[in-house]
Amino acid sequence: MEGRFPFEEVSSVMPTPLKDYRSYRGLPQLAGLCTVAEAARPGLSVEECVRRLKRFHYCFKRLHQILTARITAEPIYELKTAFAHHAYLCAEHATALRTRIAEMREPPLGLEDVPHPALEVFFDEILCAPTTDELIASVYDHAIQELYGGLEQYLGETNPLSDAPSRRVLRFAWQELGDVMNWGYSVTSALVSEENWRDMLPWLEVLAQLTMDANGVDGAGTTSLTDPPVADAPGSPALPRRYSKTPYRYDPIPLRDERFSDPWNQGVNAEAFLYDETKPARAKALMMLYKRLREIDVPEMMASIITQTPGKPWGYYRDMSRQLWDEARHAMMGEVGFAALGVDWTQAKITFNWSYRLNTECTPMERHGVLYFIEQGLMPKTGKRYEFEVAQESGLPLMATIQDFDWADEVLHSQIGRQWYVPEFPSLSAAMEFGDQAWSKVLSNWSTVKEKGLTQHENWWPTIYSQACAADGVEPDPAVLAFSETYEGKRADLQRVAAE
Repeated sequence: MEGRFPFEEVSSVMPTPLKDYRSYRGLPQLAGLCTVAEAARPGLSVEECVRRLKRFHYCFKRLHQILTARITAEPIYELKTAFAHHAYLCAEHATALRTRIAEMREPPLGLEDVPHPALEVFFDEILCAPTTDELIASVYDHAIQELYGGLEQYLGETNPLSDAPSRRVLRFAWQELGDVMNWGYSVTSALVSEENWRDMLPWLEVLAQLTMDANGVDGAGTTSLTDPPVADAPGSPALPRRYSKTPYRYDPIPLRDERFSDPWNQGVNAEAFLYDETKPARAKALMMLYKRLREIDVPEMMASIITQTPGKPWGYYRDMSRQLWDEARHAMMGEVGFAALGVDWTQAKITFNWSYRLNTECTPMERHGVLYFIEQGLMPKTGKRYEFEVAQESGLPLMATIQDFDWADEVLHSQIGRQWYVPEFPSLSAAMEFGDQAWSKVLSNWSTVKEKGLTQHENWWPTIYSQACAADGVEPDPAVLAFSETYEGKRADLQRVAAE
């Protein structure tokens, strides 16, 4: 063309790649990311990368919301703790994606926007799933599987050198999603009957249709469905709703499975025993395991705070989810500790009185206040340091490990409270006073639940202590065996509360 330099000519012929390109002495090419040949493929554009990453972010954020909201009312302990773990993982991966997207585009980033209406309905339906079977099947056998496939497709299509930061973020997410997906397969195999699978099939087909309407969770048509619905199948282009026709309502009532046989029991005052100087450290270690396992009520309560506190910066939900997961992990540490000592933990009556009453009688801010007040009480030498020292004195190495990490976690939780709770008040003392008052608002119901026939406040301590002694090959100490102080009129920090 006239007026153009020769090198400006547009050619449809692609250049010939350099053949047999080698690095110095055969060293791994391109810092080990990939080969030159692999990096020579163009890959996705930045615009397309950002579009897909924003979809992945939305999926992780909605999964975090769903799993958190279902912790409290899920009765099965193993599912309750797994939901806590998986919600935390989703929060972490959403956070990493937010950071990566911000590196690729200037604000506004649109991270709070819904990327596609069908994707919104898809997750609304899962959130409203009425049964545990439907929740497990939709989350783990559908949503996470689809997201896993979308990540895998992205990793294969994007340029491994140019988009190396995104690939690093997504490779980690892909690996953890694989672990979560495998867990889900095991759970559905163990819990969901063939009859229940057949019954939920029509609804699962609704979810499949929504996936197709959204052009896959990644918006690029990626799907793991072996028999995807056709584009003009019933429900397309209209968005079908079944369970989410009625907006989701969070259930704040904690539920437990049949192993938690006496959930209103307040018959053994663990703190009174732990701080009794006359009691031996080994027996105190056993009581601390009860306290750890009892912490399953903290995720039940914290899930209500997170779910019922909208409009916060994303960092709030990430940090609170970390704390919630830590508390679930502490409960599992108690479970492991009992098993390691040859003790059947189901004989210890693990109460839900704390989470039940806070969830039903206090506002989300009051619950957070109680949580922070308790955490601050664990910081002095009489708190977590004392428990760690008792664990060391007990001569049980596992107890020292458990209490060492429990202590470290609680220090972090105190910092989380200082960042997200304390700034809501004019001063630290005001924040502490609010929490103290909120806890005292939940008056002792020891007599009430007994009079209603909900519990007889059985003293389960002799059974647990005798099991531990038998496994240890020693005779029970009569003074330790006789411990019988209850929580009547007391809080778990040994402060006496108002009578009923």
